[in-house]
Amino acid sequence: MSTFKFTYYRWFIVALVFIATTINYLDRQIIGLLKPILEKEFNWSETDYAQIVMAFTAAYAIGLALSGWMIDKTGTKLGYAITIVFWSVAGMLHAVARSASGFALARLGLGLGEAGNFPAAVKTVAEWFPKKERALATGLFNSGTSVGVVVALMLVPWILRNYGWQEVFWITGALGFVWLIFWLIFYDIPAKQKRLSAEEFALITNGQDESERESERISINWFKLFTLPQTWACITGKAFIDPIFWFFLFWLPSYFSTTYALDLKQFSPELMIIYTATTVGSIGGGYLSSMLIKRGWPTLKARKTVLIVFAILEVSIILAQFATNVWMVVALISLAVAVHQAWATNVFTIASDLFPKQVVSSVVGIAGMAGAVGGIFFPMLVGKLLDSYKAAGNLAGGYNLLFTICGFTYLTVWVIIHLLTRKSKTVELHQLL
Repeated sequence: MSTFKFTYYRWFIVALVFIATTINYLDRQIIGLLKPILEKEFNWSETDYAQIVMAFTAAYAIGLALSGWMIDKTGTKLGYAITIVFWSVAGMLHAVARSASGFALARLGLGLGEAGNFPAAVKTVAEWFPKKERALATGLFNSGTSVGVVVALMLVPWILRNYGWQEVFWITGALGFVWLIFWLIFYDIPAKQKRLSAEEFALITNGQDESERESERISINWFKLFTLPQTWACITGKAFIDPIFWFFLFWLPSYFSTTYALDLKQFSPELMIIYTATTVGSIGGGYLSSMLIKRGWPTLKARKTVLIVFAILEVSIILAQFATNVWMVVALISLAVAVHQAWATNVFTIASDLFPKQVVSSVVGIAGMAGAVGGIFFPMLVGKLLDSYKAAGNLAGGYNLLFTICGFTYLTVWVIIHLLTRKSKTVELHQLL
């Protein structure tokens, strides 16, 4: 009996990656949503909670580099499976924690495991998509980051009403194992996938470089990646930009509460609109550069062109200080976070454009680690800056200064990326042996 052949199997694969990314962000959001309940039950101080958050962030930074190397060594199918099992078990172990240190250990495991999602996801796209479609595919799976937040906002309260906080961790942690069943059944590289039609296989392979069609895993000199300007372009694109997104995620509720008296105990359409905008930016940013490539633009030129457009658009966030009502601010910040996700989609895709697929996970892991490290230090600057302005009785001025810094950072980073890749070509495997 012959296996049924699919014509658009690659889009089914990216749907699997989207679901994994959604689960990834659902799991990481839970601790913040349960904070009011857990701090009462376990008598946490703000310092205790800060240490729990830092445990995740530090582990995530380390895990990005380690998981990228591991996935390139083991291959995407096994590497992704190991990653999601690790973070799902860690997520479920939150249910048995009974102290701040216990939750910190669980968060540490969650950070190490969740770090593998993006290196595995970008490598999957590199294996399954021609270059002209990669940005759109990346945008689709990257939209799971915002969908996961929205799902958490709906699912967690429902579980709490019907069960308890422990069940929140048990149920959401189990979702990863459900996904794993489908991944193990339906995923393999195109050359080994019996469900793939000959026409789609030809479309995928004809749109890839010769080295990308090689399915075998090889041993590379991992440290040679740091000698290449292409690697540093990816690092720059994440190290200085990711912290800005974390700022938007972690401080926006407080900003709206202090500046516009938003009641955070009630449903917030303002925040829901902003988080939904990230999905639009992620998919739209990927579509735009893919469209330019389909029209005949050189791949790197298309990526850098849309990046400069996004960098210019991001400057609009400085106008928030002149807004006269909350909905004007919502519109400006929605644009800012949408543009960020569009930027992130194309930076991820640049890694798969400039490097052979055998090292894509490693490059994404290194760049992601740089972004996570920046995410550790930038909040320190934010906190000190806001404290100083608050002491002076001008907290809004502190936010305005931060918005200005965020607005111009994208342009600065684009200049660095452009200079690093101006004479760069696609890295060849022999350069890394």
